[in-house]
Parts: sequence; structure tokens; C-alpha cells
Amino acid sequence: MRIAIIGSAFSGNKGAAAMLESSVQHLSRAGDGRNSFVLLSMYPRSDAAQNPYPNLRVLDANALRLGVLINGAALLHRLLPPLRKTIRNAVPEVKALAEADVLLDEGGITFVDGRGKFLIYNMASILPALFVGTPVVKVAQALGPFKEPLNRRAAKMLLPRMAAIISRGAITHEHLLGLGLTNVHAGADLAFTLEVTAEDVATAETKVDTGFFAGGNVVGFSPSAVLAKSAAARGEDYVAEVAGQIDHITGNLERPVFLVAHSARAHTAKTHNNDLPLCRAIYDAVADKSKVLFVDDELSSQALRYLIGRCDVFVASRFHAMVSSLSMKVPTLVIGWSHKYREVLDMFGQSDLAVGHQDLDDARFVALLDDLLARRAEIHAEIATRLPAVQAKAMEQIDTIVEVAECR
Repeated sequence: MRIAIIGSAFSGNKGAAAMLESSVQHLSRAGDGRNSFVLLSMYPRSDAAQNPYPNLRVLDANALRLGVLINGAALLHRLLPPLRKTIRNAVPEVKALAEADVLLDEGGITFVDGRGKFLIYNMASILPALFVGTPVVKVAQALGPFKEPLNRRAAKMLLPRMAAIISRGAITHEHLLGLGLTNVHAGADLAFTLEVTAEDVATAETKVDTGFFAGGNVVGFSPSAVLAKSAAARGEDYVAEVAGQIDHITGNLERPVFLVAHSARAHTAKTHNNDLPLCRAIYDAVADKSKVLFVDDELSSQALRYLIGRCDVFVASRFHAMVSSLSMKVPTLVIGWSHKYREVLDMFGQSDLAVGHQDLDDARFVALLDDLLARRAEIHAEIATRLPAVQAKAMEQIDTIVEVAECR
């Protein structure tokens, strides 16, 4: 099989990296095991540098190139059959899509009301494959609601043309069925199946002094540049807020904190898909740095998952930081902004441990964290009981992808 992938990356959001690597890990073993992959990457240089898979090739699909050149060339490929060979030779991304048996759209959240500025990218990611006749599978992700006219119109135009759409939870599934779609499969995030090897563990331990976790009472904390931006728009100081929460943990609770940049792009100050600048500011603002571990570097999704698994409990504002903590059976408090958090926590019976950032104040944070710590053993047991079923549900989409590709 020849598999093209878009919407994920090794660099930046390590949740996207976890989705990417999980799909490559499992699909590499499907069929005769001679499958090849092409990643249409928004960060082609850094992704090529970080790519550990010999059967995966990275091509350039940065936002401008994708929106203008790749979409334009793919449309001409459809409209002008005599020029198809010329177009493929001139634009390797179009050639890769035309030769692929399936395109995996791994955008973690697409076609959602209130995210209008991302709608063009959501459409541009899948249109070239449709233009060249390659089937598209939307790997498990959050979609909807579809009440805003522009988003609803785009969704009703394009989503029925997907070969398969994997919903990432019950809320998304309901949104999709509400559009009258018949190509929807209930699933779970593929990142739940990410494999962490002994080599990954060894690599993580070269980056971090794991003696920090020896006491067994570490609280992991993953802030979010997305929440920081929203808070700033409301006139709030997100850095001071999170630093105060960490000071409560290290001071009043006398617990060390592992500060996690779960989206990270080294060597840039840009904040899109990059929590490193935010975490630096938070670390600078905390009262007792001796009790805070912050790795000012871009770690792999596997290394982060292993280190998150060393925490006693976890506070997550990045979606896939939550996925990693749940995958490692770590009781988790989620401070989020979308239904995408709650629908996954529902799978573990933990939706009471999710709170919208706008609904959070200091007193409520203290109360929720106290509850998490008090019920830690009970929550851990519940996550451990439900995790195998969630992972099995996530793996079902591999069969769907293979079925679509083999019917090409």
C-alpha cells in the first residue's frame, strides 16, 4: 500500500506526532509489510530532520504551498487530463497523492464552529486528494458542531465525499450523524495505541534527570498557548495564573511539578503549535524553581509519554497530553476549551474531571485538584479497567484504512 498523510507532523504538536507515528507503526505491519508513506508536512525541514522511518518520505505542504500550488495543480490535474504527467512531474506532492491508495487526514479537530480561520486549511487538506481521485479517510478526530452557516455548508459539501470518517467520541459522532452522514465509524484517538520502546525510554532518560520522579508524588502540568491567547483576549494574565497554580502545588501541597511543553518547536519564538515560549515564561514566574522540572527542548511524543507516566497525577490543557496521561493510567484533571476533551474523558468515566478554562478560578482549581488527589487510587483503577477497550476501539480504524486502500 502507498499511504499519504496530511494534518500531522513530527515537529510542533506532539499529539499530532503521536497520531502520525501510531499510524505508521501499525500500517507498516499491515498486508505484506512493504507499505510506504508520504507525509505532506506543514514543517517539511524539521519533520525531515526528525523522521525516524525509512519507509516514510516528507514532502513540502506548508500552508501557502498547500493552499495555492498543490490545490491549484491538483485541480488542473483533474480538468486537463493531457497535462497530468507534466503536472505530476512539476509538483511532487500532487504526484504522491495521485499514486497513493489512500490519504489519511490526521487533523485533530476540523470543521468546528468557532474556528472559522482554520476552515480553509481543513478544506485545503482534503481537496487535492479528491481532485486526483484518491480516497480520503479522516482518522479519529473531533468534528462539529455544524450550526454556523459557512462551516455547515463546507461540511455538507465535503464530508459525504470522504471514504470514511472516524469519530473520536460520542459527541463528535452525534454531530456527524446529525448531518445525515452514512460514512461515519465510531472510534477512539489513534494516539492511544502509540508504542513506546525501551529505546524511547533510554532516550528520554538522557534528556531528563529521572531522579526527580523518585519520590512518586510529582504533579505533571501541561499548559497551552491556545488558552494563553484566549485569556489574553479577555484581559487575563495566563502566565501568572498558571504560575500561581504551580506555586500552590509546590508550596501548599509540597509536591514537585513536571512542567510539560506538549507542543514544542525548538529554535523558534513562534507560538503556533509551540508551548516552549509560554512554559519558559511560566517557569520564570514560579516561586520555587527547585521544585519544578522544565525541559526547555523539543522531546519526542514517546519520550513525553514515558515521562508523563512517571507522574502521580496530571493537569492537562493540551489534548494529547491528556491522551498520554490516560494511556499511562495517570489520574488527570483537564482544563480545556472544547467538547473534544470531555468526549474522550467520557470513555474513561472521568468527565467530572474536565473544566472549561473560562469557568475556572483559583478556588475551583484547588478543589478539583484536591479531589483528584483524594481519589487517585480509585481513578487510576477505573482508567486501567477501561483503557484496553479504548485502545481496541482505536485499532479498529486501521482495518478501515486498509479496507479503503485495498479497494482503490
